[in-house]
Amino acid sequence: MSATADAGVIGMAVMGRNLAKNIESRGHTVAIYNRTWEKTEEVMQWEHGKNARFVPCRELSEFVAAIKPPRRIIIMVQAGKGTDAVIEQIAPLLEAGDILVDGGNAYWGDTDRRNAYAKQWKFHFVGMGVSGGEEGARLGPSIMPGGNKQAVDQLMPILIEISAKAGKGGKDACVTWCGEGSAGHFVKMVHNGIEYGDMQMIAEVYDLLHRGLGHDHKKSAAIFTKWNQGELASFLIELTGLIADKADPQKKGAYLLDAIRDAAGQKGTGKWTTIAALDANVPIPTITAAVDARLMSSLKIEREAAAKVLKVPRRKLTGVTVGDIAKALYAAKIAAYAQGMRLIIEASKLRSYGTDIGAIPAIWRGGCIIRAVFLDRITVAFKKQPNLASLLVAAEFRKDIARTLPSLRKVVGAAITAGLPVPALSASLAYIEGYTTARLPAYLTQAQRDAFGSHTYERNEAPGTFIHTEWLTAHG
Repeated sequence: MSATADAGVIGMAVMGRNLAKNIESRGHTVAIYNRTWEKTEEVMQWEHGKNARFVPCRELSEFVAAIKPPRRIIIMVQAGKGTDAVIEQIAPLLEAGDILVDGGNAYWGDTDRRNAYAKQWKFHFVGMGVSGGEEGARLGPSIMPGGNKQAVDQLMPILIEISAKAGKGGKDACVTWCGEGSAGHFVKMVHNGIEYGDMQMIAEVYDLLHRGLGHDHKKSAAIFTKWNQGELASFLIELTGLIADKADPQKKGAYLLDAIRDAAGQKGTGKWTTIAALDANVPIPTITAAVDARLMSSLKIEREAAAKVLKVPRRKLTGVTVGDIAKALYAAKIAAYAQGMRLIIEASKLRSYGTDIGAIPAIWRGGCIIRAVFLDRITVAFKKQPNLASLLVAAEFRKDIARTLPSLRKVVGAAITAGLPVPALSASLAYIEGYTTARLPAYLTQAQRDAFGSHTYERNEAPGTFIHTEWLTAHG
């Protein structure tokens, strides 16, 4: 077979076929391959596959031969063993200079391992986060490639073409080199962690509106639609407004939300984010609270039994308005994004990624799940201060924190009094309060550690010098 394809895509499930079509729609010929030929045939009969510049291949060797060197190949298969199997099968077929891209939701540690494996074969390996789901893959996702910069530079012409666009006039491509090694997949993992936090806080706020203030789903949908016209404007706020008052197709006069079992699933990226944060000594309480909330939701049967036994009193939400809740959510969202950005900053230092921090929020402005209007301001904040420690102290957000923190305090307090669980909102409040407290009660923790285990402590006037005291000797 002669090499006619400009790029290749392996894996013809929903994401793979849509990404292949996205590339093809920009004027490129794309070789496509799937482990089972039936799936490839299905794509050729797909409405977007008919008459497309696809080169369908039955064998992996045929697929590689169909692509012009240096080859640009994107793997879009199930993360984990499936990706490893494809890499092992294709490695002997590739030549020096070829670029193999893992576009799946891979664990960053696996990406480091695969990078090392690729070096044995002399081809380049790129770990690339892709966010936006089926629609994003087809029309323009947010793309987060990491690895060898020269290899990524060779990919960039196509990646820029297929990425989502943001900014004035839609001229800014939502793709950037995220750094060396596993940086691309690490950044995508943090994106997903922020997504966990954002979704959980929105769910908590919805519960406060619906169960706390007594607004029905139609009214709640209208509130979210209105919020999407202001500072809270984002994909997830818009989505909530669109789905909240969906009618139940199986029950006349009812809403679909009332029929959905309250047990949330997860694919692991939130948990990975929490583990990575612990390894890097970075607090991300909002994201961790969101992971815990999903785990708590999975205990559905136990929760129902406990509710009958304990009969914890609940009451309506009092003393807060819809406006208070909107401000509380905004403050909490700033805290969640601040945590995610801090984790990327510290991971870049720890693993020598060399990440341009200011470039990351810029590529999240379009195509991805956490796209929000205030990402423009986060981008500006890090561009103005490349060494910014936290969004909480950025000039762009200080006034917002001062304006909305009272509402977050009020809403969390009212929810606790009413017996309505708000773990992520509470965690965001605790993060802001803790980060802006000059002296925390950790002084007592250090005294306790030294008293029972001789772990030492520092005195205020001599940071960096660790001393021990015999605490339990007679006082005198």
